[in-house]
Amino acid sequence: MAPRLVVRGKYNYHTPSNILKKVRTPGGRLTFHKTRKVRNPIVCGDTGAQLNGIKRLDKSLWRNAPKRVRTVSRPYGGVLCAGAVRHRILRAFLNEELKCIKRARYAPKGKKNKGGQNQKAKKK
Repeated sequence: MAPRLVVRGKYNYHTPSNILKKVRTPGGRLTFHKTRKVRNPIVCGDTGAQLNGIKRLDKSLWRNAPKRVRTVSRPYGGVLCAGAVRHRILRAFLNEELKCIKRARYAPKGKKNKGGQNQKAKKK
């Protein structure tokens, strides 16, 4: 017959904050260890996808966690996923290209040579 375990403490309800796990100690005894609640994952602000490389910690532990646990080494690391950052960079680049195209399209057509050969010929 398996050894009997006794729960120490008075809070005996099976709630998420009181999950107990059986653990065998190095001395050979069976004891209970209290486990932490599994927190919700950190998600991307744009896509809502789970961010890889960031631990699930509760707020009290999050404050004291080192920076390497809270972020990844990338712009917007720990806030946006890699696909969202790539999308933002591409969108910004295409917007700049569109501005250049509009500037070239609506530029005045009469003044093509600004400071070119025609002005030097007139001075001589």
